[in-house]
Amino acid sequence: MTLVDGVMSGRPALADPRADDRIPGLVLDAIDDASPRGIAAAVNRLIRSGRLVTGDRLPTVRDLARDLGISPATVSEAWQALSAVGAIESRGRAGTFVRCTDEPSRPVRYLGIGIAPAATGLDLSTSMPDPALLPALRPALESVTDPDLVWTTSYLDDPVLPRLEEILRADWPFAAQRIGTVDGALDGLSRLIEQVVRLGDRVALENPGFPALIDLLEARGAEIVPLEVDEQGATPASLERALELEPAAVFLQSRAQNPTGASMTADRVAALAALLAPTRAWIVEADHSGLIARGADVSLGTFLPERTVHVRSFSKSHSPDLRTAAIGGAAEVMDPLMARRMLGPGWTSRILQGMLVHLLSDPLAIATVDRARATYHHRCSRLHDALVGRGVVCAPADGINLWVQVADERSALLMLAAGGIRVAPGGPFMVQPLPDQYLRITAGLLPDDPDQIDLIGQRIAEAAHARPSARGGIS
Repeated sequence: MTLVDGVMSGRPALADPRADDRIPGLVLDAIDDASPRGIAAAVNRLIRSGRLVTGDRLPTVRDLARDLGISPATVSEAWQALSAVGAIESRGRAGTFVRCTDEPSRPVRYLGIGIAPAATGLDLSTSMPDPALLPALRPALESVTDPDLVWTTSYLDDPVLPRLEEILRADWPFAAQRIGTVDGALDGLSRLIEQVVRLGDRVALENPGFPALIDLLEARGAEIVPLEVDEQGATPASLERALELEPAAVFLQSRAQNPTGASMTADRVAALAALLAPTRAWIVEADHSGLIARGADVSLGTFLPERTVHVRSFSKSHSPDLRTAAIGGAAEVMDPLMARRMLGPGWTSRILQGMLVHLLSDPLAIATVDRARATYHHRCSRLHDALVGRGVVCAPADGINLWVQVADERSALLMLAAGGIRVAPGGPFMVQPLPDQYLRITAGLLPDDPDQIDLIGQRIAEAAHARPSARGGIS
């Protein structure tokens, strides 16, 4: 079953052509220095003087570069500098606009999925792991509190514990040129975006995709080209179409894709790598679910190691509060990323790294993660079967989430909330609207009792079939 048939039948829709005709000439006349700094300064002066106001759409990177007789990369760098200080913002295909400076950037999509805990009832909206299935942290903490241990002797020490790097390399899906740690998967993705995406760049991303990643790319000023998703992840046909637009980077989730639960297979990886081989696009892979996923640990880095960077989270498998993810791949990206990090946090706490070493090597902790993976699979499979048996479209999923088709998103959310069940709306996950509407349900947080799961499945199925009435209620 294809989850998103017909989303991308050709090239993405073009931006709305409406704009103030005076603005290109105004910007062009103001620039007397065609360097990135000169262009940024000229546009900023126009904004501060009030000649450009909030909502004005700026010329495209390519149009301004053509008019100035310079490289698009020069204009892109200027736009990036203006975006960094909040003077302008990208709205994807709609264009780049003067920004209201009293409205700071916010993770609009991420906040839209309802990440705050529910006050009452059953909260299946968070994509968080079940705390009862996480390995005990106390033994790991005790393992790093030996008074004879000396963790850091210099601010320029190796940022990764040698033992942790050894464990990670032994289990990495390809021969990474560099291995490092970051403060969670989103921290790693944010830093990778800084390295491989510039304002105005096109990037290919799964649709549906992870809201926080969409927020990060939009804040960077990227134009997102959607990729269709089926049970094996991004489809080769949609990637082939996206590559006609020469994206600077392709972002993929390797297994237990959030929100659909799709996991890539070795055959799918080989097909995608074959399409990407002749291009120059960077490949950024996120393994959000990590060791609780049942899918094979695969990567396009097996075929394209010099252009692939892979991020693996340990939040769902070991604890969100470890705030530790591994990142490994191409030295051309990893070296400047880690060097830039030295000017910020410097390194991930070696104490936390030491705890992760314990958790990845302790037999009891390993058995706990294995048990969690089996338990999540049981819960998700049971709810999936309960929904499908009641006529709800819901693909088999890896990890802890199910992507459930509904007749009307708002009606389903309201009906479930009235019954004390909270789930995430599907809208924030969509790069581009899909033909159908969906909910993301964190089935990994369900109780183990099969009868309770069946009862919850019945309520979700009723909500999935609900449609708004003519009076605005639910029918």
